[in-house]
Amino acid sequence: MARPEKTAAVAEIVESFNDAAGAVLTEYRGLTVKELQTLRRSLGENANYAVVKNTLAKIAANEVGIDGFDDLLTGPTAIAFIKGDVVEAAKGLRDFAKANPALVIKGGVLDGKQLDAAEIAKLADLESREVLLAKVAGALTATLSQALYAFNALPSQTARLAAALQEKAENDPTVLAGGAGEPAAAAAEESPEEPVTADATEDTPAEA
Repeated sequence: MARPEKTAAVAEIVESFNDAAGAVLTEYRGLTVKELQTLRRSLGENANYAVVKNTLAKIAANEVGIDGFDDLLTGPTAIAFIKGDVVEAAKGLRDFAKANPALVIKGGVLDGKQLDAAEIAKLADLESREVLLAKVAGALTATLSQALYAFNALPSQTARLAAALQEKAENDPTVLAGGAGEPAAAAAEESPEEPVTADATEDTPAEA
């Protein structure tokens, strides 16, 4: 490969690394062109699956600061540059590898952290972004429904309380008055004022 073409190819891989949230290195030895096309379609917008030359991929990885790829870049190599849902891309690669054992997932990188094949498998077992969002939306909907039910219940509870208070007031008018004045009136009936007696001097004999 001529130097200008090599430089352009490295720059393209560097750009793919920089634009992606992560990358997964695979070996596709034994896969047909049709099977590779099927894999690309299955990944959809989540990843761009590109066949690369190992020497150029090593140079590009070093330029973007990714270490540890040298040992992985052996044999026919293709890299899935993940741009969409990382979990969905990992699931797509894992499921395709199960159906097509010729695809070998070697490792990758996610947010600058290097991952081995086992860690990528664990990533594929996680719930996708859509599932997590659906669960969050469901929890929020349930919470809002409970709050709405509570708000709707307030007027009916208030009405029942008012009706009970009115019924009690009709049976006992002192409820609305708080019973004020009744004890005093009852006390007045129980303890009437004593009549005014004659002046005590009338019982005293007149002075001589």
